[in-house]
Amino acid sequence: MKSFFVYEMEYTDALHEMSGIEMIPFHDRYYSQYERIYNECFFDMRKALDIEPYSFLTNIQQIKYKKKNIFLLMYGETIIGSVGCFGTEIDDLIVDKKYQGRGFGKQLLLWAIEHIREYTVGPITLRVAECNQRAVKLYIQNGFVIKKRSAL
Repeated sequence: MKSFFVYEMEYTDALHEMSGIEMIPFHDRYYSQYERIYNECFFDMRKALDIEPYSFLTNIQQIKYKKKNIFLLMYGETIIGSVGCFGTEIDDLIVDKKYQGRGFGKQLLLWAIEHIREYTVGPITLRVAECNQRAVKLYIQNGFVIKKRSAL
């Protein structure tokens, strides 16, 4: 594994913009789609950083304890994207490559902020690899600030 940097980011504002999307809780029947999208979204970064395995998800048991906090954006029976909300932390915000560049990432982020704001006004956190500049830019444009830069 190559060393790389991770930003710890924080959102402390009130809710300024609504997402306008509806999310559903993760359901096991969507796991194969979720696995494909998750692995596609992180494959290039994991390979560039030599983080093996490059396709991390291989079994639903890997998300057994996380799935109750994973939410899906659907079009019929097709996953467009997903986001995890774990307490006050946003994690694994992903959009199927077929739908990227259409604003779904922003909508997922706004939905996650809305969801977390339902039960706290405290800081919302997330972590993102510094090399993932597209995500870093999205987070900054939507009110997150970099609080810490750490080497891994």
